[in-house]
Amino acid sequence: MAKTFLITGVSSGFGRALAEAALSDGHSVVGTVRKDADRQSFEAFGHGAHAVLLDITETGAIAPAVADIESRIGAIDVLVNNAGYGHEGILEESSIDDLRRQFEVNVFGAVAMIQAVLPFMRKRHAGHILNITSMGGIMTLPGLSYYHGSKFALEGISESLGKEVRELGIRVTAVEPGSFRTDWAGRSMVRAARAIGDYDTIIDPIRKRRMELSGKQLGDPAKAAQAMLKVALSADPPTHLLLGSDAVRLVDDKLISLQAEFEAWKAVSLSTDAEA
Repeated sequence: MAKTFLITGVSSGFGRALAEAALSDGHSVVGTVRKDADRQSFEAFGHGAHAVLLDITETGAIAPAVADIESRIGAIDVLVNNAGYGHEGILEESSIDDLRRQFEVNVFGAVAMIQAVLPFMRKRHAGHILNITSMGGIMTLPGLSYYHGSKFALEGISESLGKEVRELGIRVTAVEPGSFRTDWAGRSMVRAARAIGDYDTIIDPIRKRRMELSGKQLGDPAKAAQAMLKVALSADPPTHLLLGSDAVRLVDDKLISLQAEFEAWKAVSLSTDAEA
């Protein structure tokens, strides 16, 4: 059965790949873009492709846009919060404004989209929300503290939201990709200027390697799109979906390390309960 997808950020990356996969499968896709040229490019796919000019940081415009989609195009079956970017920088070298911008796009915009579609999904007792977070919403690397913070936030929001709406017939999945051949580490990434020499040996090799590997990562966005499409159409979708062998490996390592640390300090943890 054909569904209507609303995908934020379809001009490139995962958003574009998933939109193409859904359209090829006979579904309708409403994609948000920020430039008229991108709107024309997306609608060139033909029947079923609808572009909406929308900047998700302008949260006041989101609810009217969603209401218009529901009225003009049809019921939104699947919301995919894809729009986002990465901020790379040592925390001490990154400004508070950098942090605000990171959360405006990766968290606040996504939540505003969710709040806009929920009344319609709740009325129909049906719907699926996919939040594209990152393996970086579970594990961390130095130099990405702001990005990790935003993705950890979206992970927590997704999981809690899923428990709030499950009995209403709405499903929520957090999608956690590893390294894929998108623009994330290239033109889409914001990099803080370097200033403090003490961090040179920590961040400089990581930044250099990330830039060199951009476009050569392990993950194939087209294969990720097929995996996300399968989940979006599932009657019993997962709460979390890792994508990529590196994501599986690094998250497994994080879980093992976390459990070991919890066990090492378990006696201290248990010592804080009040006396009966």
